[in-house]
Amino acid sequence: MAPTSTTGLWHDRNFLRFWSGQAASQYGAQITKLALPVLAVLMLRADEAQVGYLNASGLAAFLLVGLPAGAWIDRMRKRRVMILADGVRAIALATIPLLYVTGLLELWHLYLISLIQGTASVFFDVSYQSIVPALVHGEQIAEANGKLESTQQIAGLSGPAVAGWLIGLITAPLAILVTATTYLISLAALLTTRDHEVLRPRHHRPPLHREISEGLRWTLGEPMLRRIVATSGIANLSTTLIFTLMPIFVLRTLGFSPARMGLLLTVMAVGGLLGAASTPKLAKRFGEARLIPLAACGSALATVLVPLAVLLPSEMAFWLLAAQGMIANFNALVYNITQVTFRQRITPADLLGRMNASVRFFVWGVMPVAALLAGWVGSAIGTVPTLWIGVIGCLVSALPVALGPFWRLRDLSAIVVHR
Repeated sequence: MAPTSTTGLWHDRNFLRFWSGQAASQYGAQITKLALPVLAVLMLRADEAQVGYLNASGLAAFLLVGLPAGAWIDRMRKRRVMILADGVRAIALATIPLLYVTGLLELWHLYLISLIQGTASVFFDVSYQSIVPALVHGEQIAEANGKLESTQQIAGLSGPAVAGWLIGLITAPLAILVTATTYLISLAALLTTRDHEVLRPRHHRPPLHREISEGLRWTLGEPMLRRIVATSGIANLSTTLIFTLMPIFVLRTLGFSPARMGLLLTVMAVGGLLGAASTPKLAKRFGEARLIPLAACGSALATVLVPLAVLLPSEMAFWLLAAQGMIANFNALVYNITQVTFRQRITPADLLGRMNASVRFFVWGVMPVAALLAGWVGSAIGTVPTLWIGVIGCLVSALPVALGPFWRLRDLSAIVVHR
């Protein structure tokens, strides 16, 4: 069982080791988040379709191996899976600067490396969300999720600005090498972290296909969880349509520099940081259950501002997109923290990996499809009309939770689900 504690998690040295490694890797991920599209769009001259292929290759693993990954992870120690995934991601990214300095880098290399990194990230992310209950006491799960999400937003706050500076200083391929280094730091931190995970004996494990089915039945069998999956899936489909084309929209249509795009992402991340920090207070005031539809609606409505930026002068467009990002990210983080906590509370420990993999299969599996659609549709009708299609999808995404029973409830802890 997870350890008990009467003190805050900042006094838990084991959690601090875990947190420090994740802080480093999340910071590095923010650098690559900017460096990869800049490399593709400005240095390799990728068009809308090629940007779609790049985004899809990084997300394809969620659709291809998302479901069996959860069952495999439930059979293995999640910390070990995370260590291996960090190693694979570090090696994959380190090949980009190597190919660049030898003059061999092409777009298809980025597709392949993104696919490898995305596959490793599936195993890492499912383990990451599933291991928290084995690191902290049950009553500290929400606190741990809040601290980890807040750290991710802090990384998002400073990472893009540093990335923009690094790209200008040492070029995008070499900036990606920084991310590879942060994954090695995460690996080292995980090696010294201790968890209290208890695996089922081998003779108690059913066949793999039955374990996958159990995860799907659990995820789809709970009505409120179904609504969360529907909202998250439609939202991810729609926002992927938008954000796949954002590098082209920002760098070409609006004419921003990579440094200015990095600054824009930094300003946008402020909203996510404030959302993560505000979630506990908002939960006490409005109730955890009501926060889910409130935050979903707020995030969806904010996307309307994105394509409107094309109508404004450059400086005004920058601040409109910054305001949009702050509002959307604030609500998105409130929604994510609350719904992840809900999922962890209602799911038995031995089903956590399969539940998270099932959720990610539906929620993240639509994203490579959306990335391809964004590239094809963007090439056919243009970037801005494609953004409007994404906006309409975002508005629709809030309906499953907005029309659900969440408004009648207050605390998610009062919900009892029987296996």
